[in-house]
Amino acid sequence: MAQAGDGEVARRAVVAVEGPAEDGAVEALRTVQPRYLEGGPPRRTSGWLRSTVLIEVPLSAMAATLGRIADSCGPRALSMWEVVAGSGAEHALWTRHPGLEWQARMSTSPLENPAWAALSGPHASFAEQKGQVLRYPVDVAPFLAVPDQPDDHVWHDIADLVGPGASTVVVGRVGTPPPAGWTVEAEIAGVQMDGSAAPAVADPEAVRLTEADVPEMLDLVSRTQPGPFLPRTIALGVYLGIRRDGVLVAMAGERMHPPGWTEISAVCTDPAFQGQGLAARLVLAVAAGIRERGERPFLHAAGTNTGAIRLYEKLGFRLTREMQFGAYRAPSL
Repeated sequence: MAQAGDGEVARRAVVAVEGPAEDGAVEALRTVQPRYLEGGPPRRTSGWLRSTVLIEVPLSAMAATLGRIADSCGPRALSMWEVVAGSGAEHALWTRHPGLEWQARMSTSPLENPAWAALSGPHASFAEQKGQVLRYPVDVAPFLAVPDQPDDHVWHDIADLVGPGASTVVVGRVGTPPPAGWTVEAEIAGVQMDGSAAPAVADPEAVRLTEADVPEMLDLVSRTQPGPFLPRTIALGVYLGIRRDGVLVAMAGERMHPPGWTEISAVCTDPAFQGQGLAARLVLAVAAGIRERGERPFLHAAGTNTGAIRLYEKLGFRLTREMQFGAYRAPSL
């Protein structure tokens, strides 16, 4: 690595910014460093631009440098993250929810707290907020996210956001157990799996599903129970399906979107068509679309669902960490 002044080793950082295309926010990165990585110049995705650049500065100057980049990108650029090469698994994820200042936090990966990374980043347009907590709209996904280091008022903020007597699903650990008056409806031990090494294979039989297909999708989910899929979940990303004689018999799609990653979810097959490899084909087809955007696929599974875990391992996914999903009901008035 290059040497910085006073003998300090310079660190390389991959910096990515996403923002509305019409704002030109991402174009501001060109003024910071003209050397682009494999992502190339800013790319348009569904009305948004994403740009990735390489910078090389002393680690002591990294936060200030990223702060200047954040300022240059304007108020509507939604997320930035950097990977410090040569220093183990150290990452710094810089995020900003609309209306808030840029904040930096250290973690090993955005996937450690995927719901927070998504809702404070690429999915910020979906985020509902009270104090320090964020959640998806209740007809999109049941998930609520808390920061890595919540303060003592976190459960108060959760109650304000959820509402009296309502339920929510917290992705990850809150840090403290729910106080008196809360009901623990379920605490599910899950696993997270990284699909970076899984082959990405488009499927000629897979069709993109639209809002018109949601009633059939909801029916298939109700009969197969792959996990939450709600009337507007389809807004989170691309969903693919396989039809037989015009009937939807298998589906899979995209859900949480931390910076640089997209979660594959709602993987299910009609019982009458199981054993034909349809789910595996759709997982790889969804992964192909994710890879085309320069991102990496990942997914979650219940720790007790050993059959699904074995299938995903055969497809090239690897276990990365345990995850907790807690379903809690707020106190009634």
